[in-house]
Amino acid sequence: MSQKDRILEGAEELFFKAGIRSVTMDEIARHLGMSKKTVYQYYKDKDDIVKALVSKKLDEDKCEMRNIAATSSNVLEEMINMMKCSEEFFSRVNPILIHDLQKYYPEAWQLFQAFKADVVISSMYDILKRGIEQGYVRPEIDAKVLSRMRVWQVELGFDTTIFPVNEFNTWKVQLQMLEHFIYGICTPKGHKIINQYKNIIEQE
Repeated sequence: MSQKDRILEGAEELFFKAGIRSVTMDEIARHLGMSKKTVYQYYKDKDDIVKALVSKKLDEDKCEMRNIAATSSNVLEEMINMMKCSEEFFSRVNPILIHDLQKYYPEAWQLFQAFKADVVISSMYDILKRGIEQGYVRPEIDAKVLSRMRVWQVELGFDTTIFPVNEFNTWKVQLQMLEHFIYGICTPKGHKIINQYKNIIEQE
């Protein structure tokens, strides 16, 4: 692993635990056992690290979404697999990280917002349209509206003013929202498939 990648990995570990704003360049260097001068050789400041991390994470997500779409047998399995894939992220991330990103790192947040608009919403729209064709999603839904609603719903689950971390588990909030969404869009045929998946997940 290159020094540049090591710095990103170390910064990610600290950001996930404590949020972004509270972590200093000194702490990143100390965590990695290297001098601050070495960190500055690769990244001009913390903003630069945050942007690089967000960009890397979004590229990984794009590849993961393609892989899941290619290996899932239907759109319901695809949505569930995408959520299961996110479990590790949700279990590690401090919800304050999302708040910090939005409030204090506008360039990095804009990367995330652009990805959400250009990739995630269009991907969800495609899933819903394919779901209608497969007979699992109700044909009368407005896929354009619900694809946007679903993507914003995920972000809502990270809002600590609505779901305080001392009261709510982030992963459980996301699961509840996903389940509510899927049952709302499904046909009776879709409900049967969802119930089968739920039984499998609960037995794991």
